[in-house]
Amino acid sequence: MLDAATYTPRLKAHYRDAVKAALKEEFGYKNDMQIPRLEKIVLNIGCGAEAVRDSKKAKSAQEDLSTIAGQKAVVTKAKKSIAGFRVREEMPLGAKVTLRGDRMYEFLDRLVTIALPRVRDFRGVSGASFDGRGNYAMGLKEHIVFPEIEFDKVDEVWGMDIIIVTTAATDAEAKALLKHFNMPFNS
Repeated sequence: MLDAATYTPRLKAHYRDAVKAALKEEFGYKNDMQIPRLEKIVLNIGCGAEAVRDSKKAKSAQEDLSTIAGQKAVVTKAKKSIAGFRVREEMPLGAKVTLRGDRMYEFLDRLVTIALPRVRDFRGVSGASFDGRGNYAMGLKEHIVFPEIEFDKVDEVWGMDIIIVTTAATDAEAKALLKHFNMPFNS
């Protein structure tokens, strides 16, 4: 049985032992605080038109996202009414969760080693999805690639947005950080 007090996620230990030194040498940082690190990972599922027709869809998306993240997801609600889409203010439209600390490293480990290889016709993730400030955004078409989701109990297959926020100043530094975590870039 794992002891919560002494347990360290595999990628967190890898970052501490190998990645920090490699990045310091690669970019010539003078101070350890300049070395880029992961800050948080934000997961988002938007239900769209399904949630407008059936309000239970957002609750289902919240439960699935909570299962994937290992932490309770928050239901996202419409900020304002849009008559053309039949959306009313405060109507539930999806779910989101922000991961930090050990849960963030555990999720990234599962994403890179288990979920991405299970994506159909997977050829790597785009290396151009950085925002100019060292943050990376990607999407999955099916949330069922995560092993925590029981395929038989899924009523709807959702798309999923994953945003990886780093402390890197440039996209090149952030890409180097994610490459050290074995993120499978295709370019």
